[in-house]
Amino acid sequence: MKRNAIKRFPMSDTVLIALEPEDKDYRVKDSENLYFSVSHKGNKRWDFRYKDPITQKWAWLGLGSFNEVSGKLARKKADEWKTLISQGISPKDYKEEKAKEAENNVLCTFKYLADNYCLGKKWTDDTRKRNEGSLKNHVYPLMGKRDYRKITKKEWLELFQEIQKKPHPKTGKPIIEMGNRVRGLCKDIYDLAEVTGLIDYNPISGIHKFLEKHEKKNMAHVAIDELPALLQAIRRFPSRQTSIGLELSILFGCRPSEMRKAVWEEFNFDKKLWTIPAHRMKKRIEHVIPLPKQAIALLEELKQFSGNSPYLFRGRSRSNIPISNNTFGKALKEMGYQGKQTPHGFRHILSTALREHGFQREWVESALAHKVGGVEGVYNKAVYLNQRTQMMQIWANYLDALAEDKEHDIPSNIDMIGDLIKRLDLSTEQSTLLKVYFDSMTDDSEIDQKIA
Repeated sequence: MKRNAIKRFPMSDTVLIALEPEDKDYRVKDSENLYFSVSHKGNKRWDFRYKDPITQKWAWLGLGSFNEVSGKLARKKADEWKTLISQGISPKDYKEEKAKEAENNVLCTFKYLADNYCLGKKWTDDTRKRNEGSLKNHVYPLMGKRDYRKITKKEWLELFQEIQKKPHPKTGKPIIEMGNRVRGLCKDIYDLAEVTGLIDYNPISGIHKFLEKHEKKNMAHVAIDELPALLQAIRRFPSRQTSIGLELSILFGCRPSEMRKAVWEEFNFDKKLWTIPAHRMKKRIEHVIPLPKQAIALLEELKQFSGNSPYLFRGRSRSNIPISNNTFGKALKEMGYQGKQTPHGFRHILSTALREHGFQREWVESALAHKVGGVEGVYNKAVYLNQRTQMMQIWANYLDALAEDKEHDIPSNIDMIGDLIKRLDLSTEQSTLLKVYFDSMTDDSEIDQKIA
């Protein structure tokens, strides 16, 4: 339809649809101050003509494309703008103010606050995935678009309580610990807002007192007298790559993710050391593990399975990714150890066995990449490295003996204390004090909570 064929105004949508493009863009006046624009390509939109009450200059204001705005809606919008203009409000200033207001609304959402907090955290990839996933699944649906300054303590309490009631997708049991973990995460987010002056108080402070407490349990692990059968089952497992991974895990006492994502460039076979970079460690501190001869032999064997992959344990279908995080746990289940032994539980076995045989707490703590007490009070990547080198070789020899049903025992650290007493020519009283000190260094109570 040509524009000169239009007979009635305002135009019906039927006419608007039928209008044909011409060689040049053109506008047709629909009603007072409202124009319908047609481009030479056939695109159609609404334009509003107005005189700015501030500048007293004529200008155009777009009201949207015809695909999105019908004739009826366009006329309504035009009337609304005319009302604002009659009140002395400039459309340009009004739109800028609304845009700024919308931006401020976004900046004040809890999701925006949480995103900024997460960006500033130096988490491992797994921790980031877990924490950001928890917020996305449990918090953002209800609180993500809310103004974080206006969410009440009562609303947060009700949210965390609802999370604790949700059933676990596999076990069907309430995810009590998830509710506590999300609460802690949200509290930390508000803590940052408080110290940076965005809020005056943290609405989540004190809520933990009114949430259910999760009964903490150690990661499942077998008793020492069950260890020989477990080691033999691991060595018999059909997948040699997985078998080696499990054996190395118990040799090193490392976390499953540290083992699964290990890359060859982290290993120095000349110095017999495995250096795990800070970004892969839970505490974000580089960790050094001495390699006993058994571990070196297993690593050399493992090379034939990893091929050209940078990872020790290459993915099943792709060489540039590691194996699935379920691989080691699934293997233990297939061996009949479901609920009895987890990959993480190897850390408990190493810790318990070495402490029971008198090895110093600091040595064991260092082996587990925990902070070491004493004067420093911090974890040093190479602290007690010489002592741990000997300790880890003793541990590897002990595991070999268990797996092969040979005479076995871990040489007691008490023997080392006796040698030290003789070399220093200590008196009976001094010897007693030294033994008491070393006993205190192997106290179980302070370590059990840190194995994770």
